[in-house]
Amino acid sequence: MRFGIPAGLTALALGLAMTLVPVPTLAAPAAQTAIPTASAATTTASAPAQFAHPGVLNSRAQLDFVRSQVQAGRQPWKAAYDQMLASRYGSLSRTPAPREIVECGSYSNPDNGCSEEREDAIAAYSHALAWYITRDARYAKKSIELMDAWSAKIKDHTNSNAPLQSGWAGSTWPRAAEIIKHTYTGGWPNRGRFATMLRDVYLPEVIDGRPNSNGNWELIMMDAAVGISVHLDDRASYDKAMALYLGRVPAYFYLASDGAQPAYPPRSSIDTRAELIGYWHGQSTFVDGLAQETCRDFGHTGMGIAAAMHVAETSRIQGRDLYPQFKDRFRHALGFHATYELGAAVPSWLCGGKLTRGIGPATEVGYNALHTRLGVSLENTRRLTEGRRPAGTENHFEAWETLTHAENPH
Repeated sequence: MRFGIPAGLTALALGLAMTLVPVPTLAAPAAQTAIPTASAATTTASAPAQFAHPGVLNSRAQLDFVRSQVQAGRQPWKAAYDQMLASRYGSLSRTPAPREIVECGSYSNPDNGCSEEREDAIAAYSHALAWYITRDARYAKKSIELMDAWSAKIKDHTNSNAPLQSGWAGSTWPRAAEIIKHTYTGGWPNRGRFATMLRDVYLPEVIDGRPNSNGNWELIMMDAAVGISVHLDDRASYDKAMALYLGRVPAYFYLASDGAQPAYPPRSSIDTRAELIGYWHGQSTFVDGLAQETCRDFGHTGMGIAAAMHVAETSRIQGRDLYPQFKDRFRHALGFHATYELGAAVPSWLCGGKLTRGIGPATEVGYNALHTRLGVSLENTRRLTEGRRPAGTENHFEAWETLTHAENPH
């Protein structure tokens, strides 16, 4: 299955059709008697003395690998590249549609510039990737045109979804900017203005997180904050964002070693078991790999998974590999959701026996990190990931990850 989702379909409604594959139903866990974990991990990860560039989600070595595979016509990279160029994001005739004020309400109501902003950011990233792979300057110039158009106009995000919208777009812009700034020699006169946009418009919206919101918000916001910090060489913001991320991950993906219940979200007002169960959308039985939003829907959970992997990938490029630290948490999260996304019957103890599937193109980065680089066996995640290649975009902040991360050893 391919995830080149049509215009107008958001990740809030990813009820994607799928072929059901027989997969064993997970059994209910045995009773747990450990004392509940009341706080998340406090491990810190400081910024490197000097940031690596390009270094947001993609390193130069990773990009070189992708370029070599596409140039040689190898699969799945060539098909993924062709998919990207054939999409509306890869069109050289695309016209940017910047807004001074982007107003985003809950469930995209209202949507005043929100879709345009997210999609222009994805387009800038798509053209930056196309530039690197082909060395055709037209793609670099189109990426710059899109970034310049927005940096010349946008001043603010408003309404209830402003932090999340800033996270979606703010995670994608620096991926494009890193490639262009550090690999294109044709000039980008307004790159300072673009950096100012990231610093003044996006970073303040995301850097403090949202402790009481569903966890995908804070993970996406930290994806943006970390990427922006790398592009700006801002060590203080990087440290702050990484500290929030390291606390949120154990509060979003459960492991039995956490105790009888998940960790309370750091800095939140949630401090009783009853409130925690409500926060986990009514789920009171906890098993390895369950996520805070599993019982909400797999679309939002997929966004949380993708954002968590994005930050871990950027951290690794910047000198600290978090995958060994989070290996069990990540592998269980991927495997648990892949099992049910593939069509396993849902037991009554899990979300009342009902799941809303549709995880989106969320597994490629994590699968590559754990399986290709660390050698972890992830059979259901493999079947899901390989069966849906090339992964496209959910039109928010996940884009072309088969192209960039499938079987990428770097």
